[in-house]
Amino acid sequence: MLKKLFSHTAIYGLAPQVSKVASLFALPIITAHLTATDYGVYGLITAVVGSISVLSYLGLNVILSNSFFKSPQQYKWAWRQIYGFLILWNIPYAFLLAAVIYYFIPVEAAEHTWLIIILNTVPVVFFGPTAMIATMYYQLRQQPFQIAIRGAVIGLLTVGLNIYFIAGLKLGYLGWFLAGSISQMVSQVSYWVPLNKTIKLTPIFNFKWRLIKNQLRISLPTVPHYYGAYLLNASDRVIMKFLNISTGNIGLYNAANTMGNIVSVMANASGQAIGPMLLQSYKSKDEYLTRRLCYILQVAFFLGTFLLSIWLKEIFFLLIRNETLNKVYPLGIIIVMAYNYRPMYFAANNRLFYYEKTKVLIKVTFVAGILNVILNLLLMPIWGYQVAAYTTFACLMYMGYAGFFLKEFKATSQLNYHPLKWLGLSIILTLAAYYAVHLPVFPKIGLSVAMTGTTYFLIKKLNSLRPVKAPVEEVVKG
Repeated sequence: MLKKLFSHTAIYGLAPQVSKVASLFALPIITAHLTATDYGVYGLITAVVGSISVLSYLGLNVILSNSFFKSPQQYKWAWRQIYGFLILWNIPYAFLLAAVIYYFIPVEAAEHTWLIIILNTVPVVFFGPTAMIATMYYQLRQQPFQIAIRGAVIGLLTVGLNIYFIAGLKLGYLGWFLAGSISQMVSQVSYWVPLNKTIKLTPIFNFKWRLIKNQLRISLPTVPHYYGAYLLNASDRVIMKFLNISTGNIGLYNAANTMGNIVSVMANASGQAIGPMLLQSYKSKDEYLTRRLCYILQVAFFLGTFLLSIWLKEIFFLLIRNETLNKVYPLGIIIVMAYNYRPMYFAANNRLFYYEKTKVLIKVTFVAGILNVILNLLLMPIWGYQVAAYTTFACLMYMGYAGFFLKEFKATSQLNYHPLKWLGLSIILTLAAYYAVHLPVFPKIGLSVAMTGTTYFLIKKLNSLRPVKAPVEEVVKG
């Protein structure tokens, strides 16, 4: 179990998302040809695209995963109908995406408005949900190498194209959009062939409306849930634009997010790895396994984010060859440590997905997202763009732990996950990392070794635990 959890996390995180990891090695090459304005334009458009990307699947990916485990003999029939419906839906979605990009395009990128729109919409129109459905299939069947091979190739292609367009042709922000669009098209083609020819998951366009309507009743309440994640991760750049914060400062904040984006990739990868294991534990009603998996992942996240944070100053000065951009590492620490919320988020919210308690998710993610927007609108005019990192941290912590206090979670769970203790430890480690980053090199090496040894001991201990009868105080009464 432990080997599968970490090996699949590594595969999902490093291989299929290698473009975001390998891009670190391209930073010294491309940052010499980029300005804060380039970062600002790309960060703003990326945030705007993310603002409506949640509508591309209408939350139906929840139905895909649940039907795979609950209807193992009939799930393909349902998947094919969802596939056909989403292909048709993606046509009006592409027009909506184009309109949003057109409205928010900054004046610095006005000359490339239509090219940016085309590069962002063409992959959607031609292939729609193909990559998502194929990836979900391989993930649920726990075949990560099918995703890894494609991810590695596409990742290397993306890095190479970024270097060619930005450092070679000196296209600035436009280089990112060109590389991203080409890579998405290649990725979609690589998934279309096995999905339609080998797996035989061809779209059914003459789908049953009654089936789609019933599925949408479950999936649509998750749209605010997914949108809440966007409000937390990307809306801050849109708000900066609304508050007339300069594109250069937006670029500085986007640069501070550089390592946060990498941690986000690993967080999503761990979700792909642990997701099928959690669904299987729910199906077999083995809650001790569920809790142990989440605890092990949480301890591993504490180690990884803490070590990354205390060395962030050296990492920024090594990889970002731009005197203005590499000084924002203190904000990077707050953003990196914010992603410690993820394992406990899985523990609380994956259970709600499995039991189709999707309507209550708005109390967790959407509330967290709205709170983040309100705090940024109130505090940015006073303390500037930097405050966005701190509001994001606070709201991600809320999103990670609020689910444990919902009555719907308590009704389906019998064990206490001690959320407040984990939350307190996350805050303490963040404060420690914020100050430890300024230590000399040798004390940081000693601290890193000590933390690694402690984490190894804790994970071994957690993995060796076997289910025993829970003491009275462990039971959480619904």
